[in-house]
Amino acid sequence: MKKSTIYKLSVLVILILIYFLVPTVRENLNYVVTLLATLNIVELKEYIISFGAWGPIVSILLMMFQSIAAPLPAFVITFANAYVFGWGFGAFISWTGAMLGAVMCFYITRIYGRPAAEKFASSKLLDKTDNFFDEYGNYAILIARLLPFISFDVVSYAAGLTSMGLWSFFWATGLGQLPATIVYSMLGENIDQGSKFFLGIITGVIALVALGLAIKKFASNKNAKKKLT
Repeated sequence: MKKSTIYKLSVLVILILIYFLVPTVRENLNYVVTLLATLNIVELKEYIISFGAWGPIVSILLMMFQSIAAPLPAFVITFANAYVFGWGFGAFISWTGAMLGAVMCFYITRIYGRPAAEKFASSKLLDKTDNFFDEYGNYAILIARLLPFISFDVVSYAAGLTSMGLWSFFWATGLGQLPATIVYSMLGENIDQGSKFFLGIITGVIALVALGLAIKKFASNKNAKKKLT
């Protein structure tokens, strides 16, 4: 067996053992999964606050965990961060965690291949994302980050299966993720204002979709011109 294969298997075995042999880790992960799956922003906020000065670090780790465990929603963490830390610092924490999580997903499939990605995301979603990459090329990442209905994490996994370099993936992800992070953070800071919060969600999502569709149309026209030449 090759050394690289042994290394890959060792990492997986260690992570599995930590989960099953360390009760605190297992209990916390299960609790976080429940909060994210049920969209429980209030309790997630209290969970982050309970770590005191370590709250920002814990939040970044939560965002990284969420990225790997697709399709758990990231916006729950983004709202909670803004509510706890204010929209500015909260946005920075959320963006940083999302970027680190995206890079992790990228390298998981770059190192372990498609079978690893299919453990966290369905093969159908990966196939659809592959087609999206084929159609829009270098713009695919940027467009996908702006459209809320396209899974952030599946895109990261799929990108790792392409020939795209890390730097191209990183800047497209960072640029595409920034508008959504800012919008959700500004909403999260005002989450307790009821109607204004929900109106803001609708407005913010519409703005993001409009921007994403505009870039999508631009990319389609550019690709069409290339095919004609």
